[in-house]
Amino acid sequence: MSHIETLAVHAGMDGLTEASVHVPSIDLSTTNPLRGVESGGESYENLATGGTPKPGDSAVYQRLWQPGVARFESALAALEQAEGTVAFATGMAALTATLIATVTAGKPHIVALRPLYGGTDHVLASGLLGTTVTWTDLVGLTAAIRSDTGLVILETPANPTLELTDIRAVVDAAGDVPVLVDNTFATPVLQRPLQCGATLVLHSATKFLGGHGDAMGGTVSGPDEWMVRLRQVRALTGGLLTPFNAYLLHRGLRTLPVRVRAQQATAAEVASRLAGHPALVRVLYPGLPGQDPQGLIGRQCSGAGSLLALDLGGYAAALRFTEALRLITHAVSLGGVDSLVQHPASLTHRPVAPDARPAAGIVRISIGLEHVDDLMDDILTALLVARVPVGAGSSYGEAG
Repeated sequence: MSHIETLAVHAGMDGLTEASVHVPSIDLSTTNPLRGVESGGESYENLATGGTPKPGDSAVYQRLWQPGVARFESALAALEQAEGTVAFATGMAALTATLIATVTAGKPHIVALRPLYGGTDHVLASGLLGTTVTWTDLVGLTAAIRSDTGLVILETPANPTLELTDIRAVVDAAGDVPVLVDNTFATPVLQRPLQCGATLVLHSATKFLGGHGDAMGGTVSGPDEWMVRLRQVRALTGGLLTPFNAYLLHRGLRTLPVRVRAQQATAAEVASRLAGHPALVRVLYPGLPGQDPQGLIGRQCSGAGSLLALDLGGYAAALRFTEALRLITHAVSLGGVDSLVQHPASLTHRPVAPDARPAAGIVRISIGLEHVDDLMDDILTALLVARVPVGAGSSYGEAG
């Protein structure tokens, strides 16, 4: 199976015919029978230290290993062309486990390229997990590397401004230091960071992978050596994805290519129609002319994706626009079948340092599967409201 559409449908479905079922069963067992005292102890030790069940072994306990989760992991690993995937309860749990694995290996220093998702930025800046962080850009990356640097972290397209970063250039500048790419916005349909030299790929599976806003999860994909370390952290800290959510996320993968490409086509049309609108300072979308100066679309990624950001010039205008939308839901998250809007500076990026926080006039829109004309009607009506200056600004920006 060489095409991602086929992989998305069939990956992780091994053994169903032999079991005489068409879709995977949901096993809710929290504990599993042991075949004996000695064999049970050996199975426990194997799983608690990051292994996977050997033929004939007991799975022991759901916190250690779960068959439905393993199916989802196998499917996503195939899509990312990775040796393995480890799934967690949330995207932040996946990031947390990766940072813990880095710290416990004696490499607590992280080099991070902004902008990043606000939660990622926050946990790095807080030092809560024993990490220290150096913020830099591609130009300063090599100089930021230290002897105790365990990881370089970037996100491309970036949240929320959709800036693209050259993954190969980051890998080259990082040298021997592993590079983690947050691939949530692009998904493996549009971008496969491991093929660009990255070591690890992170997803908030809650977003595009699930695609319907009804299941939380997070994943890290990469080489087997890292997967063993991450399974051990997961087993010890209890960050396992639940069986039902694993089922929903695996089901979501089967329509991922269709959804991503349909949403991307609509986003490109929306961005094109809004470019030059008098109520907007700018439309941020990598597919617009001049917004991919490195030519990464077509070389690193196959498309610009389905998220865009609108710069309305100030907080008050952004507030009026956001609150005037009726079809597009004002809510966090992204990548679902329905379109969502949020104001990053006052919400997901609220904890980010002021000098790195998104501009107060920026709103982020995740385009869903609605008809483009209906979305445009909603956006254009809200832009009319945004142009009428009423009220005052706030700490997030000026009025106007």
